[in-house]
Amino acid sequence: METAVLIKGLIIGFVICAPMGPIGLFCVRKTLIDGRLAGFASVLGASTVDALYCAIAGLGVTFISNFLTNEQDLIKLAGGLILVVVGIRFFLVKPSEKPLSNRGHGVTSDFVGAALLMFTNPLAIIVFSAAFTALGVHGWRGDYSLSLALVAGVFAGSALWAPILVTVVSLFRVRVNGNQLMLMSRISGAIIAGFGLAVWVITLLD
Repeated sequence: METAVLIKGLIIGFVICAPMGPIGLFCVRKTLIDGRLAGFASVLGASTVDALYCAIAGLGVTFISNFLTNEQDLIKLAGGLILVVVGIRFFLVKPSEKPLSNRGHGVTSDFVGAALLMFTNPLAIIVFSAAFTALGVHGWRGDYSLSLALVAGVFAGSALWAPILVTVVSLFRVRVNGNQLMLMSRISGAIIAGFGLAVWVITLLD
């Protein structure tokens, strides 16, 4: 039973937790500008929060789920602000010709930064709940072995994107020079900041 739940969790994690939108752009930019270790750390940071939201949804931690859902506007505004700050920083900071993370610096901040961005999307709890229902993962609340198997599966499925994303993006990095890296950094920064501003506008007008 645990194996079946683990496999279902892996499928859910791989399909639902693909790095897209601002978090995907964050991970791509980290890989492209700061190197492979930075990219791995970023994806794993997002995967950790995915697993946390999976646990909240699956274990039925009602008070946490309700809090995150009820306060989602405030969380969105905080997330939008973080996106704007990250985008401005990406736009202004000159990328190094040699990836910093390949020298072992900044990996922790890359992990934390991606986790914070992922944490500002509490709607993931609802998505996980719907996915569990669709795949017939139910009735395991209170069974800690099944709970652990599902959370581990979601984390593993989400984390599988780390080598995929890093490998693909790294192929492009070797073909670009410093000026192109600068342009890509500014473009990604502008897009991420734009996402943040859009979140603010949509949230305030809703």
